[in-house]
Amino acid sequence: MKKITHSVLIALFSFLSISALAQTSTPKQPFFPKGTILYGDINYAGDTLKKHLLDIYLPPVVKDSYPVIIWIHGGAWMLNDKYADMGYMQKTVQGFIDNGYAVASIDYRWSTTAPFPAQIQDCNQAIEFLYQNASKYKLNKDKFGLIGFSAGGHLASLLALSNNNNIKQFYPEGNKPHFKIKLALDFYGPSNFLSLKGADVNDPKSPVSSLLGAYAVERPDLANFASPVTYVDKNDPPFLIVQGEKDESVNYTQSVLLNSYLKLAGVKNELIIVPNAPHYGVMFDAEEIRKRVFYFMDEYLK
Repeated sequence: MKKITHSVLIALFSFLSISALAQTSTPKQPFFPKGTILYGDINYAGDTLKKHLLDIYLPPVVKDSYPVIIWIHGGAWMLNDKYADMGYMQKTVQGFIDNGYAVASIDYRWSTTAPFPAQIQDCNQAIEFLYQNASKYKLNKDKFGLIGFSAGGHLASLLALSNNNNIKQFYPEGNKPHFKIKLALDFYGPSNFLSLKGADVNDPKSPVSSLLGAYAVERPDLANFASPVTYVDKNDPPFLIVQGEKDESVNYTQSVLLNSYLKLAGVKNELIIVPNAPHYGVMFDAEEIRKRVFYFMDEYLK
């Protein structure tokens, strides 16, 4: 048997290292543009929890690095996964890739297994992982934006607004992350739990009660602690807020309220109320909304 030379070992090690990134050009979501590169089911917390996984999608056009839009799914903080909301936002998702943006979609623990602030801790940890491993995955760590839907909109807003503070309870082991958020796209996320319609319903299994581990009206301190508007200040990133006029789950005044807080603080933002739109669906993938989404992204992420 021939001896394995030092150079062969180095070549083998390099091959294994590249293979370990689990690259594939056939994303699990078939509506991604042809040639999209997927790094799937990456554990961002160094444990075995299935809710501590993320996916990274890269455009087929090769570049040294890509600006990143980080996708935070909805589901009342107790449902769905990192593929959720993409099905009815297909043209927007395709547009991200076609316009040269990487997409990173993250999972987080449900409120039924871990109450708040576990969800925001997971989001911060996932994005810090992207920041620390940016060069490995060709991500521009200085151009991170967020998009979230419903419960994911709440988490995206909360993360973006608290990012310039030092809320130790929001970080794993209390360590403030290094990344900065350049833009937040909030689709119908709750902004203030004390004014959220139905949040005070006497039901311990309601989404907000499950998230907080208490009724919002009985624990206004917890409700405020988890509410994005609590953290608004003049140094926050720009926001695009999109809300359905006939949202049956998150009253549209939640988005109006966030818009008002941001305006008072002097933060660049825009509010779109979609006529006759419900809580979610293809109406939010309309061309006029996509135009505003990509205007904001090109302005603040490119």
